[in-house]
Amino acid sequence: MKITIGLPMLLLALVAMACQQKPIQQKVTPPSGAIATAEAAQHVGEVQTVYGTVASARYVYWTRGQPTFLNLDEPHPHQVFTIVIWNLTRERFGFAPEERFLDKAVCVTGLIEEEEGIPRIVVKELSQIQILKPSRPGQPQS
Repeated sequence: MKITIGLPMLLLALVAMACQQKPIQQKVTPPSGAIATAEAAQHVGEVQTVYGTVASARYVYWTRGQPTFLNLDEPHPHQVFTIVIWNLTRERFGFAPEERFLDKAVCVTGLIEEEEGIPRIVVKELSQIQILKPSRPGQPQS
């Protein structure tokens, strides 16, 4: 009897542990000239391409402008960089950005601004965001 109860409990514990682990970060090759999120604060006021991994994402549909926030490299409230998509832009995407980009390595191009000490780019066109493909073995890293 203990074996039949113990096995399901063990499996449940293993599944719970697996769900709590962070996703494996894949190595990606950013576009030439792109900067990492950690460098973005030094480029406020410039148009740049910034790359990082979407660590958390949220569509705030109940507030004015209904923004979507994609937080890069660390989840909110410790994000290193934020991509902001206002609702008028989001409507043109045809998908939920907070789902499509979550846990993906991305690059975003635009004017780097700063809000409450966090660098950000406000996206106005879907073409400003790209999902980066994993690097192939033996491919040099930038």
